[in-house]
Amino acid sequence: MAPREQVSLFGEILDWMLAPLLLLWPMSVALTWIVAQGIANRPYDHELGSLTQEVAAQAAALASPDEAARERARAEMALAVQRLLGSDDETRVYYQVLGERGELVAGDADLPVPLEPAAAPVQVRWRNDTMRDEPVRVAYLWPRAADGDESGPLVQIAETLDKRSRLATEIIKGVILPQFVILPLAVLLVWLALARGIRPLAELQQRIRRRESTDLSPLQERGLPEELAPLVRAINELLHRLDQSISAQRHFLADAAHQLKTPLAGLRTQAELAERAIDGGQGDAQSLKHALQQIALGSQRAAHMVNQLLAMARAEDREQALQRQRVDLAALVRETVRDFVPKAMDKRIDLGYEGPDEGEVSPLQAQPVLLRELVRNLVDNALQYTPAGGTVTARIVADPFGQVSVLQVEDSGPGVPAAERENIFRPFYRALGTQVDGTGLGLAIVQEIAQQHGAEVTVADAHPRTGGGSVGALFTVRFPLQP
Repeated sequence: MAPREQVSLFGEILDWMLAPLLLLWPMSVALTWIVAQGIANRPYDHELGSLTQEVAAQAAALASPDEAARERARAEMALAVQRLLGSDDETRVYYQVLGERGELVAGDADLPVPLEPAAAPVQVRWRNDTMRDEPVRVAYLWPRAADGDESGPLVQIAETLDKRSRLATEIIKGVILPQFVILPLAVLLVWLALARGIRPLAELQQRIRRRESTDLSPLQERGLPEELAPLVRAINELLHRLDQSISAQRHFLADAAHQLKTPLAGLRTQAELAERAIDGGQGDAQSLKHALQQIALGSQRAAHMVNQLLAMARAEDREQALQRQRVDLAALVRETVRDFVPKAMDKRIDLGYEGPDEGEVSPLQAQPVLLRELVRNLVDNALQYTPAGGTVTARIVADPFGQVSVLQVEDSGPGVPAAERENIFRPFYRALGTQVDGTGLGLAIVQEIAQQHGAEVTVADAHPRTGGGSVGALFTVRFPLQP
């Protein structure tokens, strides 16, 4: 999958702030148009209704039995309609008066008739309709009949929507045009506010950039916004861990250099002694052989030290520890024991294996190289501290619950005092009172590899004495089994 393109936090926030604003603006225009239509209709509807009532009053008089009254009503209705028709040159007005039987009394015959039945007398109603393919607003009512009991003839007056549309457009212009000025101003203010809001982030970036590479002191949290405080706190925690890691590496390198000085100094001393003996003509074959043996032993110690340092570096490599696969711990322990048989025979130590055969235990999800290094260091450490004639046993203990896989390495050496059991896992630490020649890295490597695999390492007495003290040490490593 292609890596995600780097985005701007400023741009993301600006987009999320402006996108709703730009989305709501058209909705605001639409709602304003609807409201403007209602506002524009209200005064014109009132005027149209008043004129309709005036014409209806004259139309109701047409049903009077008095001929003079009917003539007078026709004349007044004609004047009212003439006044209505001549009130506006741009707006076309239509009217219609129907008799009680639906016959046309006056006006336009093609004006549509309302579909609903006659309503309460002298109650004006409005509707939107079409007259000659043109939208119109119609006011209509049924005036009271001559007898005063039922609704009389139908009176309708319709006008086109030119005036209303013009007024609605003026309202829209009055509302929308200022928004064209306000909207860019709002965008500018949002941009300025956002730029000011993220300014502390830019200042924090500059503070970090101006730091020296060796300055791992914590960043100041005083004066920072509340949202930046967790970030600075996390950076300070990272700087603290980095400082500890660099300090540990410096200490490790200093110890490694100190430990390598001893075998290298011995090599140099033996070589100088051999050279002096040869130059003085006093070097016999036996003394030269002894010097060469010491040189070989010193080089062997130096090589072992280098190998242990490389193993420690591999154990601390987090990326390598993540490359895990299924490993048969029983088979790995059996192979390791076979590899150390020659060394055990040279020291006259009984080295053995106890536990299930290959394939009889649940496999571990582990890094094979590191796991083999862990077993080798435990067995080698046991052989180093076990005297001649002793025993060393590597065993796999079955877990009845199937939750862990247990590795034990037991020896018959001097054991580990309780006061030193926490210190023996430190790099270059060697127990006091022992003459064992070692690097002090073996158990540190074991602890590091165990931590990489989520395992637990413990030390106990192998054979406690009844009178106090102990004989031998028992190292136990519990590996969790993944379902």
